[in-house]
Amino acid sequence: MPDTAQASEIVDATQQSPHTLSVYVNNRPGVLMRTCQVFARRGFNIDSLVVSGGRDPAFSRMTIGLSGNPEGLDQIIKQVAKLIDVIHCFEHTEGNSVTKEMVLVKFLARGEERTQALHIIEHFSGKTVDLTPNSMIAMITGDSGKVDSAVAMLAEFEIIETVRTGKVLMARGESAT
Repeated sequence: MPDTAQASEIVDATQQSPHTLSVYVNNRPGVLMRTCQVFARRGFNIDSLVVSGGRDPAFSRMTIGLSGNPEGLDQIIKQVAKLIDVIHCFEHTEGNSVTKEMVLVKFLARGEERTQALHIIEHFSGKTVDLTPNSMIAMITGDSGKVDSAVAMLAEFEIIETVRTGKVLMARGESAT
């Protein structure tokens, strides 16, 4: 069990500014596990993780949202890039990439509440993807702040559950992601 000083350091590290990495890898078993171990050893917390196949099925892209001490980030990027199945690893910022998330929110909405819910969903350029006599599922996409705000507004209804994708991103311009 960590002592109080170690626990404090861990909490402080996870409260640092968020970072987003794009890792292009060979699509092989165990790559995700080996990549995640690098972050754990350095005290970084993975806040979101999206892994998907690329245009070529031999490769996958990991988009990793993480928090931790920014002083160790360069070292982590270098360590990840050295892993056998990693093609490249880049940090992306809002200025050099387009970053989006999606959330599905299932909530109770009956009668007159539906109109109010539909206005909120429309305000956030969302869509209603399921509708029953007592509930709705809204789909909202956008940057993390927009998604957070939409969920906060829909919280005035009784939320049954939410599911979030985590960040996906693409480098702006002609640069590879």
